[in-house]
Parts: sequence; structure tokens; C-alpha cells
Amino acid sequence: MPVPILPGSLDLLILKSVSLGSEHGYGILLRIGHLSGGRLLIEQGALYPALYRLETKGLIASEWGVSDNNRKAKFYTLTAAGRKRLAKELGEWEEFAAGMNLAVAAAGGSL
Repeated sequence: MPVPILPGSLDLLILKSVSLGSEHGYGILLRIGHLSGGRLLIEQGALYPALYRLETKGLIASEWGVSDNNRKAKFYTLTAAGRKRLAKELGEWEEFAAGMNLAVAAAGGSL
């Protein structure tokens, strides 16, 4: 059953998805779902403002194209600044996850 993503993790997920190849908004949503094994739930209402925000910051770029179902769609690609930000955020995420894993795996006892 899908779970909502953690606050602050959507940008990282979008950057990672777009790093794997150009994709339109709904395709990014599907790609993240696929990459997470269907475990992460992202609302479309959160995705599109995030795409706009990332594009405004220069982390992704867009151009109009035609989707697989022959509809006009905006396709997003990662910029050089986006690749740099992705690397930084991945490192921070790995440190956070490692710390969380240690904390939640701790056996009983006292400080």
C-alpha cells in the first residue's frame, strides 16, 4: 500500500527521476512510483508546483513535445545545476537514512 512521501523529499525524488531521462510531468509521477516499487504516493497537486519551483531555480529545464498518447506535454530534463543539487541531496539523504536506521534499530537500555 503506497504511503505519502516525507516532507522535503519530493524535490529529491523529482531530480532523481529526471536524471534517468527526459520525461513529462505525469511520466515523472509514474516513474517515481515504479522506482519505489509502488510504495510512494505523490499527489499530482504537489508534483506540478514542485516542477515549476525546480524549473524556476534552474535545476530542471523544460520543452514542449508530444507524449506517447499523442498529446502535447512539457518534458523536463536535468540541468548542470540540477545534477550538482542531486548529488548534494543524495549525500544528505544517505546520512539521514543511516542515522535513522541506527536510531530505530537501537535495542532497549538507557542513555
